[in-house]
Amino acid sequence: MAQLNITLNQEEILQLLSSNRDDAFKKLLQDSLNTILQAESTEQLKAEKYERSEERTDSRNGTRERQLTTRLGKIDLVVPRHRDVPFKSLIFDNYKRSEAALVASMAEMVIAGVSTRKVAKVVETLCGTSYSKSMVSEVCKDLDVIVNEFRNRPLTNAYPFVLIDATYFKVRNDHRIVSKAFMVAYATNTEGKREVIGFDLFDNETNNTWFMFMESLRKRGLHGVRVITSDAHPGILYAIKKVFPEVPWQRCQTHFSRNILDKTPSKYQKGLHSELLEMYHASTITEARKIRDRIISDYNDIAPTAMECLDAGFESAMTIMVLPERLRIYHRTSNHIERLNRELKRRSTVIGVFPNDASVIRIMGSVLMDVHKTFALANLSGYPKKQLQSVDDYIPQLKEIAEEQLKLLAA
Repeated sequence: MAQLNITLNQEEILQLLSSNRDDAFKKLLQDSLNTILQAESTEQLKAEKYERSEERTDSRNGTRERQLTTRLGKIDLVVPRHRDVPFKSLIFDNYKRSEAALVASMAEMVIAGVSTRKVAKVVETLCGTSYSKSMVSEVCKDLDVIVNEFRNRPLTNAYPFVLIDATYFKVRNDHRIVSKAFMVAYATNTEGKREVIGFDLFDNETNNTWFMFMESLRKRGLHGVRVITSDAHPGILYAIKKVFPEVPWQRCQTHFSRNILDKTPSKYQKGLHSELLEMYHASTITEARKIRDRIISDYNDIAPTAMECLDAGFESAMTIMVLPERLRIYHRTSNHIERLNRELKRRSTVIGVFPNDASVIRIMGSVLMDVHKTFALANLSGYPKKQLQSVDDYIPQLKEIAEEQLKLLAA
């Protein structure tokens, strides 16, 4: 760039320094940047104002005003205009990069669980300009494209183990606040790595909404599924049997224990819980059935409803017993996705009520993207990869269990 000669009004600057130092520096910055703009115009045109030159490439065509937000506040710039080739300035190139970084930072703060109101205050402190709560929300809409690409990406890997669950968020809908079901699916691929494979928002949990969610996973390429783990919501069972009829359902043992203990007098719950754990840790399904029969015999008089629950749900809670012992530990409950839901809830607490459905997908989807990246970097030293590779050897037994579950559901 050519050498710059910046002309300043000494009296004006001294007066500003004596009264308001911030205004003085703001004035210095404004005059300096305007001088740079004029110098850039001269360099691009190869001629000064009113200069006639054979090297001149274009002619000036007036100016336009543009505001630039800086840490000193907003300053007014006089931007040159060229007749044929648009004027370009490094000032605005740098500004765009800074603005993009600011937008990314605001989005990251919201995703991290900082309220949009607090984000606005932080930005105002750092940049000297105010951003309203609604403006921060608008900025975060830039995440939509990235989140939707992640949410709708093709599922090219095979996923032997899939976990699904739903949690609820408050959303403003037609001037009313309602609770909506945020469904999440994550899975273990053939390398033992966990991945977030899908999420969506629905008005509620029904047969139809769970079917829509599961069908969307299948259409995106979900395949190679050997076991699906979840709680016992009827909509989930309906969707599994409609979309993946040859895949058995593993009832989450943690949820199953809660269902049983909730029907048991409190003074017997601790003892019953330890016996249920013994049943889950049995080395074979035959041993587990013997422990079940003993528990039912011991508690049938004092907790008959709980024992009916245990008897009815036992087989679906022990689907995983078909597989090698070390794999059972990782896939017999939906505790992993429960922890994930708690993390989503923690992030949503500062938001309170989401303004619309799109904001739930945007923010919670961004959180899930971060979780997905964390999974990708996780150390798998303890996961039984060799046993995972043998899962396909158990397909006949798993299909048989799926057929039995299908008959029970039909009955």
